[in-house]
Amino acid sequence: MIYEKQPGVPKFESFEYNEKQRDYVVLIPIINEGDRIHKELKRAQENNVSAHADIVICDGGSSDGCTDEAKLKALDVNTLLVKQDTGKQGAQLRMGIWWALERGYKGVITVDGNNKDSIEDVPKFIAKLEEGYDIIQGSRFIKGGQAINTPFVRNIAVRLIHAPVISLTAHHKFTDTTNAYRAYSRKYLTDERVQPLRDIFMTYELLAYLSVRATQIGMKACEIPVTRAYPKGEKTPTKISFFKGNNELLKILFSNARGKYNP
Repeated sequence: MIYEKQPGVPKFESFEYNEKQRDYVVLIPIINEGDRIHKELKRAQENNVSAHADIVICDGGSSDGCTDEAKLKALDVNTLLVKQDTGKQGAQLRMGIWWALERGYKGVITVDGNNKDSIEDVPKFIAKLEEGYDIIQGSRFIKGGQAINTPFVRNIAVRLIHAPVISLTAHHKFTDTTNAYRAYSRKYLTDERVQPLRDIFMTYELLAYLSVRATQIGMKACEIPVTRAYPKGEKTPTKISFFKGNNELLKILFSNARGKYNP
């Protein structure tokens, strides 16, 4: 089914392999992840993640065959959403969030599709949503978390720049703020003081904004330990270029601190 562009939501096509099965949904934004997404989904399958949440791929327009229908179905994917519009990760997440809210999910978990994150921890996020938390941030840097082969520059940047600025902006301590492995309650995503479905969120703005807005308006936040493992001796799987990408992240970070993305 094709959904035409509307304010805050890009044009996209949905391929629903199953009806809504669970109260919660895992949104996985990808573009040309190759076998990495299949390995991640295999791990999810081995850990029975689909018994806890529906798994939905938010594709940015992959052309490498990683969204082959037979493969996704065999790996317990509930639905494939394919963006047919402008924008990067932010647009993919807006597509997925809108669709998830329309389908009636109680909460949304997001995780990258490059096989770096402990997708088997999805039930832990759901448990916190059930406890009434509105944003649950996965962290490799708190007790019980694991940071494996994290590039030195990225480690320093997160710990000494990104996390402190986000924490000051949010008035709440966070330790792993560039990590997209997190969960949001339906209450948070539908609050009029939040409004995540806006076209201003095209790249990584939405992740920064949603990190801080919950506690700014008095909602509940926490962190839970997760694992993020970078492959040893291989090129780092990321869509963020060293100079241009990191410079853009810094611009977003400080724009967010100034309240640029508030409704």
